[in-house]
Amino acid sequence: MKLQRRTFLQLAGASVAVPAFSRVSAAETYPSRPITLIVSSAAGGPVDVAARIIAEGMRTSLGQSIIVENVGGADGSIGVGRVARARPDGYTLSYGLLSTQVLNGALYSLPYDLLNDFVPIAPLYRSALIIVGRKDLAAKDLHELVLWLKANPNKLSAGISIVGVRLLAMNFQKETGTKFTLVPYRGSAPAMQDLLAGQIDLLFDSPRASVPLVRAGSIRPFAVTGDKRLDVAPDIPTYAEMGFPALSYFEWIGLFAPRGTSIEIIDKLNAAAVNALADPKVRARIGEFGAEIFPHDQQRPEKLGALVKADAEKWWPLIREFGIRAE
Repeated sequence: MKLQRRTFLQLAGASVAVPAFSRVSAAETYPSRPITLIVSSAAGGPVDVAARIIAEGMRTSLGQSIIVENVGGADGSIGVGRVARARPDGYTLSYGLLSTQVLNGALYSLPYDLLNDFVPIAPLYRSALIIVGRKDLAAKDLHELVLWLKANPNKLSAGISIVGVRLLAMNFQKETGTKFTLVPYRGSAPAMQDLLAGQIDLLFDSPRASVPLVRAGSIRPFAVTGDKRLDVAPDIPTYAEMGFPALSYFEWIGLFAPRGTSIEIIDKLNAAAVNALADPKVRARIGEFGAEIFPHDQQRPEKLGALVKADAEKWWPLIREFGIRAE
């Protein structure tokens, strides 16, 4: 009887050890096949192009290809949901934006929890926006623009596209005590066309699209939403410099895995991302978008996790206060 009990305990111990050994073995051999990176935006756009640049940079460290798959719809929530439902084995990742990993939590009734159903891997880069206007506007700088808007409520119009831009425009009105008409667009490109044609007066846009037009004198810049001036446009002041620090805003990109992904796999993915971001060629390509790669000491999973939490605490109440809804 004692022998049978001893044998049972040995077998039970072995059955417990096998899954643990399997997990360690899987982490040691990871990745053994290509990885899928879900990008919740259309192919060919700046987000997609940057994702492919970074994915190729990570391939060198991982020894496996990273296949970018574009899954759009519902402001990116469909693609992110696919990652939330994926096996936590490191083979399905999210190329997450501020909008898809944070803002959507206040816009949609999601079948997943943005704060708890994902494991942060690494923050990649961030990009400030520029508020620009028609070249023939009377205001020459941000101070003059705010004064004019206060004296002439709802006399100007601003183009808005993604939810982050709508949020930024409404927060601008709140913090400056101004009012202007918001004109929705399906994307920033048609909004810029209407700005150039004089159909709208203001636009909160990316440096990649705006800076060349600023240099050409086709539009007038007023301020950068970031906490420092852009390398590609050092003459444009920041909101903080102009006395409006509360208007600081960044759109950022980070890598995420499904909840339950092992720390060993997260560490391997983080190391690959950090190595890719250190490559001068990758840095130069990302810089062409007017974006800023996060400093090396901030490229840790816990830094991305803290960023998600801080932005949820900052932006979710404002989205609800402004009554912004999914469109």
